[in-house]
Amino acid sequence: MKKQSSRFISLITPAGVVSLVALLLVGSIVLRAQAPVADSPAIEAKAHELLSKLTLEQKIKLIGGVDDMFTFAMPNIGLPRIKMSDGPEGVRTWGPTTAYPAGAALAATWDTAMARKIGEGLGRDARARSVHILLGPGVNISRTPLAGRNFEYFSEDPYLNGQLASNYIQGVQSQGVVATVKHYAANNQEYNRHNVDSIVSERVLRAIYLPAFAAAVKEGHVDAVMNSYNLLNGSHATQNEFLNLKVLKGEWGFQGILMSDWESTYDTVGAANNGLDFEMPNGRFMNATGLLPAIKAGTVKESTIDDKVLRLLRVVLRYGYMDHDQFDPADSTYSVADRATALEGALESITLLKNEGGVLPLDAKKIKTIAVIGPDAYPAVPGGGGSSQADAFEPVSLLTGIANREPNLHVLYSRGLPNMSEIFSRTYWEGNAVHAAVFPSKDFTGKAEESDQWNLSMWKEEMWGPEDTHPRSIRYTGTYKAKTTGKYLLLAASSGGDAWKVIIDGKQILGHVRSEGQVPQSVTLEPTAGQTLNVQVDYLPFTAGIRLGVGIMPEVDIIYPDVKQMAAAADVVVVSVGFNPATEGEGYDRTFNLPWGQDALVEAVIAANPHVIVAYTGGVSADVHRWIDKVPAFLATYYPGQEGGPAFADILFGHHNPEGKLPVTFDRSWHESASSAFYYPTPGEDYMLHVTEVDGKSHDEVIQKVHYDDGLMVGYRYWTTTGKHPLYPFGFGLSYTKFEFSNLKAPSLSLTAFPVEVSFDVKNTGAVAGAEVAQLYVSDPSAKAQRPERELKGFEKVRLAPGETKHVVLKLDARAFSYWDETAHKWTIDPGKFVIHVGDSSENTPLSGEITLK
Repeated sequence: MKKQSSRFISLITPAGVVSLVALLLVGSIVLRAQAPVADSPAIEAKAHELLSKLTLEQKIKLIGGVDDMFTFAMPNIGLPRIKMSDGPEGVRTWGPTTAYPAGAALAATWDTAMARKIGEGLGRDARARSVHILLGPGVNISRTPLAGRNFEYFSEDPYLNGQLASNYIQGVQSQGVVATVKHYAANNQEYNRHNVDSIVSERVLRAIYLPAFAAAVKEGHVDAVMNSYNLLNGSHATQNEFLNLKVLKGEWGFQGILMSDWESTYDTVGAANNGLDFEMPNGRFMNATGLLPAIKAGTVKESTIDDKVLRLLRVVLRYGYMDHDQFDPADSTYSVADRATALEGALESITLLKNEGGVLPLDAKKIKTIAVIGPDAYPAVPGGGGSSQADAFEPVSLLTGIANREPNLHVLYSRGLPNMSEIFSRTYWEGNAVHAAVFPSKDFTGKAEESDQWNLSMWKEEMWGPEDTHPRSIRYTGTYKAKTTGKYLLLAASSGGDAWKVIIDGKQILGHVRSEGQVPQSVTLEPTAGQTLNVQVDYLPFTAGIRLGVGIMPEVDIIYPDVKQMAAAADVVVVSVGFNPATEGEGYDRTFNLPWGQDALVEAVIAANPHVIVAYTGGVSADVHRWIDKVPAFLATYYPGQEGGPAFADILFGHHNPEGKLPVTFDRSWHESASSAFYYPTPGEDYMLHVTEVDGKSHDEVIQKVHYDDGLMVGYRYWTTTGKHPLYPFGFGLSYTKFEFSNLKAPSLSLTAFPVEVSFDVKNTGAVAGAEVAQLYVSDPSAKAQRPERELKGFEKVRLAPGETKHVVLKLDARAFSYWDETAHKWTIDPGKFVIHVGDSSENTPLSGEITLK
């Protein structure tokens, strides 16, 4: 493990003492949880000794999981079951836990020390639950706002992701718990994730989608990597030779365990021969039934199996898992210290995006009544949905955080909007009837069974369910008559793998194709008084049950009556809108529009009281165009973890100066998003992939190609290169104070050696203490290859008292100036002029200087 040895403290002792120490570390002495020790001849010898005591069948058994979250124990060699847990916001699998800020919120801190601190907290929480392997962090690029797991990941920039990930990993592993970086690689969407083939050039892979993983391996020294579900350039990640053998284990020298995501293995021989070490949650493909014949036939070598087992054994020995119980009664299951860390992370992450007229911070002495309105105000929304969703011990909502922080205020509360079922059940169809025709086929053919029903209110929130073996398709028809002219909400929802279309007057308005999961969809209609809408809903249920809901209602009628009353009575109103675990999560993409009814809610509050502060919950940007110009203050809270309420209240009332910076570009519209034109599969390029199970059964999968033709122009790289401007740029965030950048110093002579040292000053010119993130971008105007106008290559968070100045020094290595040359297959620097930009966002860089490289 030579390429990873730098993480360990050198023992400057005679060779004999070093060997003795190493032997003790892998011997029988009972130890408590330990940070990983360096690989050594003693560990290597011990791993081979253990391997030699295993039969081939035992070795194969060891490379597949059991009981969803464990490895098999091997008592004959003293190997315990290794326990895993979902992450990365909390140790989710084993009951209530501390819920830390989600990945996007952590990225908004731009604070590597905070990343390490949260990693340490997660490591302690894992250890307190006897967990050996934590399944996090996720470092995939936030390519567009739609990907359902963006909130779990960090940002749209590979350098920022890599710096945060490596520190997070070091924090987790310092506590004697293995971190797992995921999902490797080019997993930038949730829709149809098993069957999407990401077509990405090598240059774009190397520049955008792989660097965070490289940093996790080479700087974070991560001991586990998880493959993704998708295909990359024609081959599933779990059997992708380029990803797993050439890059990860070859170029980067990764010595740990490469595991599959749950149910993301698709071929026995392909996975075994192309680098996958461990199949989860069980050995569906990599088992004795599949591998023993392959080994006998010579299509898989036993030495290949040995390498996989040795990797597991080395990790076990590095962490001493054979020498001590992972449980330690000295670790607190409920940790007050880690709760403080969660609060600190939330405070650093919340990002002030608009503060017109300095309306914030609020002066609690001048306010008598505050109204808190909106679906995300209560209960708390610590994180998004899916395998990262932690069950926090005591999550604190925005409502309770505000009330607890300023107990002398009168606090009014309304959710503002009904639940979906109310919309479906309160839709009044003409004739009080919807006609249903149930066909004995999947294409609406054959003799239908017909009936009438009151409404389309059969929706159930069920993600999974057994597939109905009887073919069915259902067509619902009805008419809706608008009583008044105005805006109407059309809302439709189903669950799991159901497919449906809503067609009005012969035109499809909403729809969902069959896929793993889905979220409710809505659109605003504007009929005139008396207009009749002819509605047809075509529904293909996946399960035997019906899980469909469709409703139409005037926007004015969906707002709770108490909203305007409370808003008018308050001195100021906080409106909490955005997403939650049901509308942003794993297995499905989210919408760019805010969830149904929320735009109308904000507008109703503004009409009653112009003193409105909007708090937005969500991993990345959303469409806020209907009201953003009408509200004086706007904050992004991301998914702030269990302490989001107290953190928001502290910032609202000025007890903490906001310091978050956007980790993603905040787009005005979906169509303006840099990658929107290249997000969905290319029509006409679907192909069939034949999958053969170990039991001999086979089936065909339809694979959809997604061409990453946005290339390098992801996020801010697109905006700064084109000269266009989003709503809010990458790296942007306001403060209650002001900062000034000055005195940029960069080498003016031609350079041939690295690192390049760049320095500058940051001064707090305001009246309150605050934190600024100094961001350094590099431009290469003389490059022979096309490059983005600028790319982030350095940053530092600076805390300053009023009037204080700090001198910042950033060092740039050769990679800061390089691009991947696809012809030469290496990182290349074109000699010539480079421009250094320094400022507080990708667009605001008041300092610039030139460097010439030979």
